[in-house]
Amino acid sequence: MRQLFLLGDSTCAEKEADKRPETGWGMVMQPLLGTSFTVVNLALNGRSTKSFLQEGVFDRCLRALHADDVVMIQFGHNDSKEDEERHTDPWTTYQGNLAFMAEQVRQKGACPILLTPICRRRFDDDGVLVQTHGDYPSAMIALAKGRGYAVFDLTQETFQILTHLGAEASKQLFLHLKPLEHPNYPEGVADDTHLNEVGARVVARRVLRFLSQHTPRE
Repeated sequence: MRQLFLLGDSTCAEKEADKRPETGWGMVMQPLLGTSFTVVNLALNGRSTKSFLQEGVFDRCLRALHADDVVMIQFGHNDSKEDEERHTDPWTTYQGNLAFMAEQVRQKGACPILLTPICRRRFDDDGVLVQTHGDYPSAMIALAKGRGYAVFDLTQETFQILTHLGAEASKQLFLHLKPLEHPNYPEGVADDTHLNEVGARVVARRVLRFLSQHTPRE
């Protein structure tokens, strides 16, 4: 069976039981895909393209990769962080890291797909959604167009979803809990970056739709 590798950060990654109902969108891909792919979710909390490569996680993907597999690469949330371990410039090292991964995947006869990062839920005082990812989505899209990689603008896709829902209703997609609502968060939580189970399914369905449109069937 073909494998679908997911490379990315905490918005896609598997979550331990003590973090639930926080849910990475990669966690719900296998039930949606059924038997068409075996999902291998290598996404990890807090990683950027730089730290993902330096820690050897991408090498694990390459070792297990077969021809005709698909590799989805979603980074950007942490590449903008200022610490030395993770920071990349969007137009140089970020693009370079993405290109390195995509070309390595291609050399194995597999299909790379780039995904811009999901939107954070950040509305201004007027209730207008604010974009927080700077040039990273544009840099990824420019690279993909220049190199002929498939790219899904998940930033724009989720921007439209959150704008449609509005400031209050969009909370239903993220890790927002009142005090004592869940035993893992007795004091409550208001996390506008990480998804809950509902949000993960919404994002995963959009990713699956793109995958079905841009991946040749066996």
